[in-house]
Amino acid sequence: MTCVIVDDDPHAVEGLVTYMESFPGMEVKATFTDPVEAMAFLLKNKVSLLLLDVDMPKINGIELANTIRKQVDKLVFTTAHTKYAFDAFESQAEAYLLKPFSLAKMLATLHRLFPEELEAEKHPTEMGSDEDFIFVKAKQGSKLIKVKLKELVVIESKNNYVELQALDRQVITYMTLSELAKKLNGQPDFIQVQRSFIINKHFIEYVEGNTLVMVSGAKITVGEMYRPTFQSFLEERVIKMGKKR
Repeated sequence: MTCVIVDDDPHAVEGLVTYMESFPGMEVKATFTDPVEAMAFLLKNKVSLLLLDVDMPKINGIELANTIRKQVDKLVFTTAHTKYAFDAFESQAEAYLLKPFSLAKMLATLHRLFPEELEAEKHPTEMGSDEDFIFVKAKQGSKLIKVKLKELVVIESKNNYVELQALDRQVITYMTLSELAKKLNGQPDFIQVQRSFIINKHFIEYVEGNTLVMVSGAKITVGEMYRPTFQSFLEERVIKMGKKR
């Protein structure tokens, strides 16, 4: 699946690119802050998904959408204005996301728009690698529950059991956090940020000081011992602003 992002705000573009990294099988083919350049590209290239701002100079998003609609499989408007909703409907948009929207909201929209494509992407990797999912024993009974790592948001230690918070459910299992950490060893998406917490880096909503807020709403303070490692991760990802002259 291929995606094109069009927004005259470079920061909005960067944020959407980061969101797309959390959706398996989606490749960001191009990004544009100039809608005229975007139109030239889209008239020559078909894409699976177009994330399109509305209020832009030269050509607004509605005009652009009407011109290139046949080149786009799924059209999603991303805007801070509700007044364009009817025009978006007229443009046959599949979704209308009001800024600011969360990663969880974006993922829910994409899961709805691409259910078959997502399953096609998941099955080959799940069958081919033991590292894409794990089985954990349920807290009660002998049932073994399959947990997909790409959907795992937070792992929390609670006394003598561990709670796994996924995008759509919670699983409780009798084991220690250290035992689970060994199983996740070598998985780059996961990082331990406190004695009681391991998180999936893709599902961080925002960072404020030493506090993380996950897409699930969980708020976690990074432990002092884990701050150097987490700070290194942040420095790799933070976009630094240049000084104004």
